[in-house]
Amino acid sequence: MFERSDKPRLFALPSGADFPRLLVEGLLERAGAMPPEALARTTLYVNTRRMQRRVREVFDDFGARLLPRLRLVTDIGSDPLSGLPAPVPSLRRRLELAQLVRGLVERERDFAPGTAVFDLADSLADLMDEMHGEGVPPEALDRPAFAENHAAHWERSLKFIRIVARYFDADAAPDAQARQRRVIEALAARWLTSPPEDPVIVAGSTGSRGATALFLRAVAALPQGAVVLPGYDFDMPDAIWNSLDAGPSPAEDHPQYRFQRLVRDLGLSHADVARWTGREPPSPPRNRLLSLAFRPAPVTDQWMSEGPRLTGIAEATEGLTLIEAQDPRSEAVAIALALREAAETGVRAALISPDRLLTRRVAAALDRWGVLPDDSAGQPLALSPPGRFLRHVAALAGRRVTMEALLTLLKHPLTATGSGERGPHLRFTRELELHLRRHGPAFPDHAALSAWAASRPEDGRAEWAEWLGRTLHGVEAAGEAPLADWVEAHLMRAEALAAGPGGTAEASGLWREAAGAEAFRVMSELRREAEHGGPYTPAGYGDLLASLLGAASARQAEIPHPTVAIWGTLEARVQGAELVILGGLNEGVWPEAPPPDPWLSRQMRQKAGLLLPERRIGLSAHDFEQAACAPRVILSRAVRDAEAQTVASRWLNRLTNLLDGLGANGGPEALEAMKDRGKHWLSLAAALETPTAEVPAAPRPAPRPPAAARPRELPVTEISRLIRDPYAVYAKRILRLRQLDPIRPEPDARERGTALHRIVEDFVRGHPDAETPEAARARLMAITDHVLSEEIPWPAARRLWRTRIEKIASAFVRAEAARLARGRPELLEDPGAVVLPEIGFTLTARPDRIDVLEDGRVHIYDYKSGKPPSEKQQRLFEKQLLLEAAMAERGGFKALGPCEVEGATYIRLGGEGEEEPVDVGQDTLNQAWEGLIRLIARYLSKEQGYTSRRAVANTRHEGDYDHLARYGEWETNTPPEPEDVG
Repeated sequence: MFERSDKPRLFALPSGADFPRLLVEGLLERAGAMPPEALARTTLYVNTRRMQRRVREVFDDFGARLLPRLRLVTDIGSDPLSGLPAPVPSLRRRLELAQLVRGLVERERDFAPGTAVFDLADSLADLMDEMHGEGVPPEALDRPAFAENHAAHWERSLKFIRIVARYFDADAAPDAQARQRRVIEALAARWLTSPPEDPVIVAGSTGSRGATALFLRAVAALPQGAVVLPGYDFDMPDAIWNSLDAGPSPAEDHPQYRFQRLVRDLGLSHADVARWTGREPPSPPRNRLLSLAFRPAPVTDQWMSEGPRLTGIAEATEGLTLIEAQDPRSEAVAIALALREAAETGVRAALISPDRLLTRRVAAALDRWGVLPDDSAGQPLALSPPGRFLRHVAALAGRRVTMEALLTLLKHPLTATGSGERGPHLRFTRELELHLRRHGPAFPDHAALSAWAASRPEDGRAEWAEWLGRTLHGVEAAGEAPLADWVEAHLMRAEALAAGPGGTAEASGLWREAAGAEAFRVMSELRREAEHGGPYTPAGYGDLLASLLGAASARQAEIPHPTVAIWGTLEARVQGAELVILGGLNEGVWPEAPPPDPWLSRQMRQKAGLLLPERRIGLSAHDFEQAACAPRVILSRAVRDAEAQTVASRWLNRLTNLLDGLGANGGPEALEAMKDRGKHWLSLAAALETPTAEVPAAPRPAPRPPAAARPRELPVTEISRLIRDPYAVYAKRILRLRQLDPIRPEPDARERGTALHRIVEDFVRGHPDAETPEAARARLMAITDHVLSEEIPWPAARRLWRTRIEKIASAFVRAEAARLARGRPELLEDPGAVVLPEIGFTLTARPDRIDVLEDGRVHIYDYKSGKPPSEKQQRLFEKQLLLEAAMAERGGFKALGPCEVEGATYIRLGGEGEEEPVDVGQDTLNQAWEGLIRLIARYLSKEQGYTSRRAVANTRHEGDYDHLARYGEWETNTPPEPEDVG
């Protein structure tokens, strides 16, 4: 296939070429005159499985024939080698390292604070892999050139890295990367004396890792060996080529740097790299344009000298489109529209972007037209149904089960799918949710579930509640335990929940489909290697599980569209498409920001001979250059994200700046044409997102129901609401709508008020004779502890509210003694009512406390957990105590009969425990009562509307029914529009 030569053999294909197709064409061209079996004796190494599949597909296009042996470069490490054991599983090594890192973090609290232990172990494992791959032993960190005064952080990390040096010993079980390099070294050594007679070709790899570069050099030096490089810049001048490794720091961020280093290591020159085929790239002028745009930073001044000589600018940019959207949503919709057009016209199109949020947005936009793209990355396993389910179950450990966590699990589509009783399960879940929202508890346990089921045990809910309570038993246990115990408990609980009552995990959907199978693989590996993990806390186990699930992905089960794909940047290096869309072209995405290295600084890496962060930037630049040379290209970015203005990718900036400066060559006109083509897609996206008909804003409602439907009875607490927000009374009392209690109950003002009222009521009811102030205070605090432990399940709220009572306890006890000296409590939360015969209305009340004084008069008290209303608020809005006093004078409370009201007082159960007296003079009470009659009479008339937010206390007030009133589409100064309703 190749003429024998002692000179290393390097071939390449230019950027923009359909690499798999041209690779196969070149192979068949070279094997054309050879017998059929010659191709079968050829070994072809490629860099990804997707590339491997694509090469097979291309071979099929050329008819039936014997194929070469297709292998992956990464599979070399699994080849047998005498005396070299199998590699240690990656998870086992990471779990072992996590134990060491945990010890470091416990000793050095300020070392990488806020970083999860397993994430630190992952980064250390990556560093060890890199050292193995690059052939850098731990001794390199002790070289004289490496010694200098580092910051304390780096000194500690160096000491720790030296501790893990035992993993580099010759007799240590090798990691996958270490075994890969050892096998390649042994293979290269054997080939020096006995090279293979048949051709060996490596295609598609850039040689960015040390072990892979070693393999490329060994293959290129074979008599029948060859390396085919992707995205090679044949247009770069030799002087620029040679400058890539000049100076103190190599230009690792340049797209061609890896190739330059490989060529240099093989003793070749830029001109020694031959073309694999004679086919030109889709747009040679564009390749030249991008070659100039990517000049290394020190020599970009050559734009001034080479730019004027650049020809074919219009031809180079003819297939380029530039989309500059105002926000990520507009960008996603514009990209989706371009992909939709490609699908309709049969054009093979691909979106390439490292921004997974953008690709998900595009996929969601395509879903409206039923276009399912072939996403090479698949779905993150952590976001798949099995991944979410496993994470939800793991999150239960070490804490009391909240209502929200319980219902989240019960409503999950995988729960109770193994018993055939999914229907009853959903019905019981719905009824349990309504019960818990209304009655609690906030932390439902086995006893609470059993009590709920006892109401109707005959329909099967008792067995269902027993299954659920048994499954969740002991979940709140905290503390450290061996990782193996956490894994077993987690899997047992997850499978029991998926199985359902009387079901099996095998019959459930937990381990089914592609995502279930991948989740089973991850959990099986974790179970197998858990013995190497040491002790974990529940939170630590949750972090570990999230990291493992987040690193895996699941392929979509549906059949994707045959011509629309979403690729990562790795696929962009070796795939071919007629339309390529480079999305998210902003700094931080193209290129991605290098992850922080907690172990070695940049200078330390350079001295040790490790890869610099710029390597990632150079690989990303190569991906961009190769993809941007496709036949048709859309360059897309959003000029603003959710937080601030964005900065265009440095490579897009280079391209646009170069074009803008080529005035004599028509560059500015070409750039403007690119933007105009982008505006076409943005205008289509805007048209798609614009409603076809304008929806007018809702008016401020003031419904007028029939008089017969209006309430004829209200409690005094609703009068204030009728004055301030009549619409809320309409929704609650006429429409009979009730706010659904939150799924995540919190210790809010209502909970606080209920608990404090019960404390005071219990204290007053149980008051013994001749109680000393000290004994009264002790009894108050004992009651407080008892009530809070029963009523308030949140420890923090219990401590906070106990402190509030403790602060006012002494003052409250003294004031209570004074109150008892004047009279005795006669009514505590007892109901009363008064009929207003002139309008046919009943006013009800349940006063906190009414004391009968020694002279027969009464005093009314109301406990407030917050600040009592002011005198003006009482006169205009907050009429509760005034109306209760008027009711007492009219015999509204049977136990008292008609009585004279001596006074009324607000008692604040907070602050300093202050008291606020209320004016209950006869004129004030008469005015309040007459005002009530006028108010009720007005709202019993069919002409009166129930206006929304008529006189709220402040504009920030959030009413329970504001969403029904469409508040926000109108303002508080908008006149109401009364409307008759049936």
